[in-house]
Amino acid sequence: MTRYFLALTLSILATGAVQAQEGPTPTQTIIQVDSKAPVLPTTSNVMLKVNDRATPLTSISLVKPGGAQVALLIDDGLRLGVGRNLDELRSFLMGLPSGTEVMVGYMRYGGVTVAQNFTTDHAAAANALRLPQGTAGVNASPYFCLSSFVKSWPSGSERQVDLQQTSRPEAKARFVLMITNGVDPYNGSTSMANQDSPYVSAAITDAQRAGVPVYSIYYSDAGWRGGRSSFSGQSYLQQVADATGGTSFYQGSLSPVSLTPFLDQFKKAVSESYVATFTASGNKDLVRINVKTNLAKTKLRAPQLVRPGNTVSATAE
Repeated sequence: MTRYFLALTLSILATGAVQAQEGPTPTQTIIQVDSKAPVLPTTSNVMLKVNDRATPLTSISLVKPGGAQVALLIDDGLRLGVGRNLDELRSFLMGLPSGTEVMVGYMRYGGVTVAQNFTTDHAAAANALRLPQGTAGVNASPYFCLSSFVKSWPSGSERQVDLQQTSRPEAKARFVLMITNGVDPYNGSTSMANQDSPYVSAAITDAQRAGVPVYSIYYSDAGWRGGRSSFSGQSYLQQVADATGGTSFYQGSLSPVSLTPFLDQFKKAVSESYVATFTASGNKDLVRINVKTNLAKTKLRAPQLVRPGNTVSATAE
């Protein structure tokens, strides 16, 4: 009998712990607002659904320059012709708003080699740029690199916050911009019938859990050539962008002559990003969200899935 009551007590305690764990949790996500309207997004004109249930926003605030971190990840297998674009990349880094943290890394051998860690010294970041190695297959897979990076995001200016008596790191608004051909060599054929890569899916999930919108610029590398590889790489990059709330930039099936138009669009997207706050149940499983607005001439971009409990400190000046 004693054993029975002990087992019953443990069962009740475990059930209570699970319920507490799955209770309403303050959650934040990044929403990009592309608007030609003079009206700013507010909690009254932006509508949110969490797992298909209408959920009110408790706040929505603009990501300020000092509250943003931008990770520029360059495929180390890009063709050496990208050298003609290095000055454009330097100008982009130098032109980021004062206070925005930026890092430069090269995707190689399934990870990211940091050339310049997060810094507000944009000149230092610009000086860290170099020609890629230009060797076919040196990145292993850009999606291995992305997964590894977002799961071990380099330290920056983060601070501790107390949410419901639980101390956890509150990250700045994080953005990734990859320059890569997007091909996943570990998923076999690049045919149109083989565009469901488990490695791309894993990278998407890792970025969603980290709350990182992933942007990309398609650029061919030294190995993969032809229309099928271009289609495959662009298809994967589009999947990642759509799922994480980013954008995939490309110019047909060829490498862009100039990166500047895409870099300007990325910079504009970051400047138009907002942190939306709401409550979500649970803190392990990702929840599906959908955002809409009744503002005219306005498009919203957000991740498809969000990890409950994610927080973003985007109000730093």
